[in-house]
Amino acid sequence: MPYFHPHSLRKTLARLAEQVCKTPEEFKAWSQNLGHEQVLTTFLSYGSVATDRQGAIIRGLGETRKSEQPGAEEFAEVVARKLRELVK
Repeated sequence: MPYFHPHSLRKTLARLAEQVCKTPEEFKAWSQNLGHEQVLTTFLSYGSVATDRQGAIIRGLGETRKSEQPGAEEFAEVVARKLRELVK
């Protein structure tokens, strides 16, 4: 089996965090699970963005974004329905 540097796993986990963490709090918790007291340790040590990914991110910034709150529209519909029921 080939040798892997111990930080290779941490780098992989940090990259995964960039994809799955939706909030700063989630990323902070992930960072703490890596054993980092400061979230900046995670960013500075493992936070480089590949050039092709960097371009994709920058291009995506100009696109119209949907609500980032999952279920926000459904929640609004339920609230509106309940308000209509109260008015009747």
